[in-house]
Amino acid sequence: MKAISKITIGLVAAALLMVGCGDKAKPTSKTMVSEVVTEASLGLRKTDLYTEDSTIASKTEYRRAQATTSTKIKRAFQDAPPMIPHDTIGMLPIKVNDNRCISCHMPDIAGSMGATPIPVSHFTNFRPHNIVKNGMFKKEVDNYKNEVSIKETTHLQGARFNCTQCHAPQSQGNLAVENTFEAVYSQKDGAEKSRWSGTSLTESLDTIKGGANYVTPEDVENAHSPAGVSPWTKH
Repeated sequence: MKAISKITIGLVAAALLMVGCGDKAKPTSKTMVSEVVTEASLGLRKTDLYTEDSTIASKTEYRRAQATTSTKIKRAFQDAPPMIPHDTIGMLPIKVNDNRCISCHMPDIAGSMGATPIPVSHFTNFRPHNIVKNGMFKKEVDNYKNEVSIKETTHLQGARFNCTQCHAPQSQGNLAVENTFEAVYSQKDGAEKSRWSGTSLTESLDTIKGGANYVTPEDVENAHSPAGVSPWTKH
């Protein structure tokens, strides 16, 4: 009898617990139901993610001012390639033998046209002129000595002929997200002018003729090397 009584009491207690839990789970008039978050509200475009039928992108508007009448755009950061502030219809695509940009931006006429002159870096050849002689490949510079090949020329370098590779028209479309970026320039005129001219083009490049990274004859001979063999010595 005692065993049966204990079992009975246990069943009654379990039943009461189950009833109590069930009562707590039932919603009451005071229960707050959270708002359903749709998939459309997760994106910036606020439209159905599974179809493009109702999605219409903002129309991109490029500046229509004619060249010589447009207003220059401040550089995005120090030495950033300047944006194209004027209409480019009829100017693109740029080809080696058909580049209408140079008709206004060459240094000798840019001032009179009110255009930004092409910088000296675009007239500088940074590429070594290697040759093949008697079937043997010969380099113009010695990389072991950190030699560089930099030659200023009077013509636009072939590697720079495609202006729109770095320069592009500025879109006037509405931003989906506000741009709070603020440029900080290292030069006073950094918003309008590049500093890549003169000696700044060769800073830290020439390690043979002097400067902070000057390589001494002892360095070239590697006289203090434990191995005693210079990597610059020809065998």
